[in-house]
Amino acid sequence: MDRTGFLLILVIVTALAFDFTNGFHDTANAMATSVATGALPPRVAVAIAGVLNLAGAFLSVRVAKTISGGIVDDSRVTLVMVFAGLAGAILWNLFTWLLGLPSSSTHALLGGLIGAVWAGAGASAVHLGEITAKVLLPALASPVVGCLLALAAIGLIRAVLRSADRDPAARFFRLGQAGTASLVAFAHGTNDAQKTMGVMTLALVSAGALDHGSGPPWWVVLTAGAAISLGTYAGGWRIIRTMGRRLTDIAPSQGFVAEATASAVILTSTQLGVPLSTTQVCTGSILGAGLGGGGPSSVRWRIAGRIAVSWALTLPAAAAMGGVCAVVAARGGFGIALVVAVGTGVAGVLVALSHRRPVTPDNVNGPPGGDLATRTR
Repeated sequence: MDRTGFLLILVIVTALAFDFTNGFHDTANAMATSVATGALPPRVAVAIAGVLNLAGAFLSVRVAKTISGGIVDDSRVTLVMVFAGLAGAILWNLFTWLLGLPSSSTHALLGGLIGAVWAGAGASAVHLGEITAKVLLPALASPVVGCLLALAAIGLIRAVLRSADRDPAARFFRLGQAGTASLVAFAHGTNDAQKTMGVMTLALVSAGALDHGSGPPWWVVLTAGAAISLGTYAGGWRIIRTMGRRLTDIAPSQGFVAEATASAVILTSTQLGVPLSTTQVCTGSILGAGLGGGGPSSVRWRIAGRIAVSWALTLPAAAAMGGVCAVVAARGGFGIALVVAVGTGVAGVLVALSHRRPVTPDNVNGPPGGDLATRTR
């Protein structure tokens, strides 16, 4: 096997590893509120989310095309750069997962790729206009849109149905959450799974296996969908706890509204080919539902502030990690091996630290203490 073939296999494996972390990092997007309200048992929730993430991956490839040929000049991207960007994204995902922070896997991936390409090919290889239009502006607008839609919807429900949080209405909304949470999981697959498809396609173009501007082959769609599905089934219990129990107290009607509005925003962005942060949309929707149900005092603003800081840091932090990995990996085989060794070691340490205060399906709805980000209010 020649060097290009080896690098291509390494990139594909690393991309699927990122996709797996994306899955367990973003499980909370679909299932946090349903787990918090008791609408779905935790293990059932992640199983449903895993299946529907896989199904959603086959709906469209518009977002994948944006990633593979929109934000960077694919003619100047090398396999080493793609590998480095993925390595930086994985490390940031694991770090924020350990802290229980629902940061954006989308922005981790895009940031890692941007930083690696910038370091390897220069600023001219990065399409800043596309990044502004399709990454930065949606990042600012999407949580606000999700919040306002959920706030309006829960206000309307409370005005029409004053006993929304008492049986039998609460039972109806709890049952309805099974459907809305499933829709969010499906929507997540339509958007987030495609991002890894886009990176794998970019790698194939860089290796000369595909023409410039090509869409993802069927096996890329299948493997990316399967990887994010398996990651989702693994469950991101730390982040589920933060979004479902620590940001605000969620009643069934609020969970129903948060999930319905988030899925509408995500599916719309998928049809437009915009690589939206599903994490930000879902968190904004949960915040809006909480505000509509109990006012500002119902939101734990310290937790909300920590989440906002993680959002602001994700793109530049992942870009810095991707850039450093690209500089090291550019030194040849030794540099690539060093990135693999150090990255694997750091990942192992982060996973080991998570075992000191484990969050599992059995204690995900329990008192704080299982994740570092939510020990205090």
